[in-house]
Amino acid sequence: MVSAPYPTSIDHTLGVASLGTSTQQTTFIYHDGGRLEAGYKGYVGDCVVRAITIATGSNYQETYDLVNVFCRRERRVGASRSSARNGVYASTVRRIMTHLGWTWIPTMRVGSGCQIHLRADELPSGSLVVRVSKHFTAVLDGIIFDTQDPSRNGTRCVYGYYQQLADTEGVNHGHRNYRN
Repeated sequence: MVSAPYPTSIDHTLGVASLGTSTQQTTFIYHDGGRLEAGYKGYVGDCVVRAITIATGSNYQETYDLVNVFCRRERRVGASRSSARNGVYASTVRRIMTHLGWTWIPTMRVGSGCQIHLRADELPSGSLVVRVSKHFTAVLDGIIFDTQDPSRNGTRCVYGYYQQLADTEGVNHGHRNYRN
């Protein structure tokens, strides 16, 4: 008998929710990436900034500025560019993550259907910036860190993820010198 994922425990004081069956556990921890600490208020479309900040362990404001530098370099699509505050095009996220020394690992191809879900038992360990439909989230050793649980109880398809592979000579792994 297969049971559907269900909340097994919730700690509202810490913002932790464990979802799943006893064999397939996915944990979500509320984390704004340091947005409030940086002086920002309210809900905005800054999932890229939050995911990068959490996965890299960097400063929210530095990441916010880095993302906006890359957004200003975009060719305009229609009347607007992407921005750290309102959302970032996937192609711009790719340039940012490559700049930081992270590698894109696709998990889905056109016509392949969903192969990997946003669940701890289907993702590798370590720090990941995961792309799902219309959203990026940070997953650290199988734990989702975000402002909302994007897993859809472990059924949400993962398009791919960014992972920092072994250090490579000459690759910038931090935010320094990003304006060069």
